[in-house]
Amino acid sequence: MTTELNPLGNHLSYALAAAHRAVTQLLTVRLKKQGIQIEAWRIMECLDAGTKLSMGELAKQALLNPPALSKLVDRMVSNGLVHRQIATADQRQINLLLTNLGRRRMLQVRQDVEEEDRALAEQFDTKDGALLMQLLSQIS
Repeated sequence: MTTELNPLGNHLSYALAAAHRAVTQLLTVRLKKQGIQIEAWRIMECLDAGTKLSMGELAKQALLNPPALSKLVDRMVSNGLVHRQIATADQRQINLLLTNLGRRRMLQVRQDVEEEDRALAEQFDTKDGALLMQLLSQIS
């Protein structure tokens, strides 16, 4: 029996998607132990940066569509990780803030993400890893 090569393997878009899937699966397993979804971690990291973001800006930075962000934020509020605050400058705008519990959980999760990043970086020498980051940044 002959094994055929994947015809999609010649496409850069496929290679990126396959790499994304592999990294996402590894990170999902690691974060599942903490009871946190990757998307929730991204939200907490964005909020920890201290910049006040609209829900639209947060969705863009956390790589989520706005309806998915709203549902996830509702769960995070219920779990005590974030709370909503009406903006003082524009009372139509809602700001999200990490709670103390959310900050503690985010720091724990960040350690796991950094460990996963180190394991991923070990697959490359330093120059290649830096080049990969540069190239991926150009795409996004």
